Amino acid sequence: MDQAGQAKVVGRLAPSPTGRMHLGNIYACLAAWLGVRSQGPGGVLRLRIEDIDTPRVVKDADCWIMDDLAWLGLDWDGEVVYQSQRADAYTQALNQLESQQLVGGQPLIYPCFCSRADIRAASAPNEGDGFIVYPGTCRGLSPQVVSERLARAQRHSLRIAVPDQPDESDATCRFDDLVFGPKSFDLSRQVGDVVVRRSDGLVSYQLAVTVDDLAMGVNQIVRGRDLLRSTAIQMWIRNHLQPQAPRVQYAHLPLIDGVDGRRMSKRFGSPDLGSLRRDGWSSRQVLGVCGWLLGLLDRPRPASAQELLDGFTWNTLAADRRDRQLDLSGLNVSDTKPSL
Repeated sequence: MDQAGQAKVVGRLAPSPTGRMHLGNIYACLAAWLGVRSQGPGGVLRLRIEDIDTPRVVKDADCWIMDDLAWLGLDWDGEVVYQSQRADAYTQALNQLESQQLVGGQPLIYPCFCSRADIRAASAPNEGDGFIVYPGTCRGLSPQVVSERLARAQRHSLRIAVPDQPDESDATCRFDDLVFGPKSFDLSRQVGDVVVRRSDGLVSYQLAVTVDDLAMGVNQIVRGRDLLRSTAIQMWIRNHLQPQAPRVQYAHLPLIDGVDGRRMSKRFGSPDLGSLRRDGWSSRQVLGVCGWLLGLLDRPRPASAQELLDGFTWNTLAADRRDRQLDLSGLNVSDTKPSL
């Protein structure tokens, strides 16, 4: 609590070390930094390296990320948290969830023997955010069938069940987003039973981030609007781990698309901090572009993180929630900006 008796804002930067951060990542990191630092000296910003998906981790990418954040002046508080060092906490949380049931006796956690191809074939088209609603194929398997398959060591994931009747009191997840306003998700129809432990034994993103946010006391989460439905399932998990946990402020950001119309991604080779720094971009130029994308500048011009704090408010983003399209070759960030 601060001196006024109000809970201090605790935010987090949560990059994945799967490569160098691109401009879409920096745009989100800057928004998270501004969200905390705009609260004055009482705010706390933590850094968490989300390296739980070990097959995708790139060696030394965590060091590149921290170097880029320092270069940009986006500081954080306290020790860096690595998800790869928190396996015991995830196992404990999973055990806690496995001991619970839904109303009516359905186990909260159940094994799923479906392959990805099975799920894609049985699922309705998603809404473009990459979130596939599981059709519930394994949810109704008899205990005998489950026991037989487990005895044969059949490969399986673990899923968390959500209410399957729309009239149940907790069947709908609601929250007020700082950018997108009131949001409501029917857990059964729009979210479904989500994987909490993958078939390769790795804990899922949905469980890991929920456990970590609770442990770190995070109460302001800033990320792209493509994770709006993930927020709904994370709130469901959170309520089963710590029912009395403090409420969280969410701020989901419009996405940044490249000139080809695809969302900026390491997979698609979007401009990253490594290439921009090699091409002579300054930290002020990078932050100026991101500040402009956040609606804090009327044009992309050099600025520091501290300068962007002046007048920062989530209302600016809420006034224009449209996804952005970025063509770096068409920008004039300064007279000295190098040609790409």
